[in-house]
Amino acid sequence: MKKTIWYLFVIIAFSGMVSCKKVNDNPFSDPSGWGKGTYLVLNKSYNLNFDYSNLASSTVGINVSQYSGGEDITSIDVFVAVGASYDVAKWRKVKTIANASGGVDIKVTGSELLTALGVTPADLQPGSFYTFYNRITTKSGQVFDVNNTGNNNGSGLVTGPTYGAAFYFTAYITCPFIGPVGGSWKVVQDDWNDWVKGDLVTVVDGPGANQIDLSNVWPNPIYGSVVKKLVVDIDPATGSATVKKVNFGDYGGGYNMTAYGVAGASNFAGYVFSCTKYIKLTMEVKADGPGGNSYDNGPSTLILTQ
Repeated sequence: MKKTIWYLFVIIAFSGMVSCKKVNDNPFSDPSGWGKGTYLVLNKSYNLNFDYSNLASSTVGINVSQYSGGEDITSIDVFVAVGASYDVAKWRKVKTIANASGGVDIKVTGSELLTALGVTPADLQPGSFYTFYNRITTKSGQVFDVNNTGNNNGSGLVTGPTYGAAFYFTAYITCPFIGPVGGSWKVVQDDWNDWVKGDLVTVVDGPGANQIDLSNVWPNPIYGSVVKKLVVDIDPATGSATVKKVNFGDYGGGYNMTAYGVAGASNFAGYVFSCTKYIKLTMEVKADGPGGNSYDNGPSTLILTQ
């Protein structure tokens, strides 16, 4: 009898489930109830390097426009952080820019950077970088920046290339390269361990214009012999340096080493700043020269100063 009553209860309950209309109380199930967002689209970048030798009037920036399908943007607040950080406690307000149809420039001068950070030119060093974060305010009062805008399940609304969004841009402190710089330099760091901190090494100018030769640095003649010159190409406008793959030294025992800039096809390796007498290069150092044993020292940084 108890079993019969239990079966009857189940049948009645199931019938009720079938006969009752389900109420959908999920506010996200109907797209018509969703809010309307927006973002800035990057149109082009201007210069993204501050010139250390003329910092106050040097200007960096980008040109942006409002996404055509989004809500109207009224203003753009520009913040800066040393290096890069989503932590707003580390952001400093630079200025507010009114949005305009057809595109708007977001430009920052070196003077504005110094004022926002509360520092002097002496506090900034070539090779350092700063990230400018754009916080947008819409006509309805909505506010969007990197902290409340998702990356859309990996497609990269903020960081990826799909949408061309301009939530931030990065600028470096650089200085023009003016030779000659050849002579004695002091080792600050050598991840390849041919030298120790404080050692003096010789940098040679050339062989061409806007080049230096590090063949007297890597390899240390105590440990290896030169195979080909380790030449660094330097952009005279910014001091940025590239190193094309070169078999620079044979240390014996299968350690026939090559070096090249770590930044992919561009072979970007770092900077050679004649204005501050500072060289910082990061190269992949690998034993893949002829007969090499394939030992990989990984990204190896060399820092020299005068």
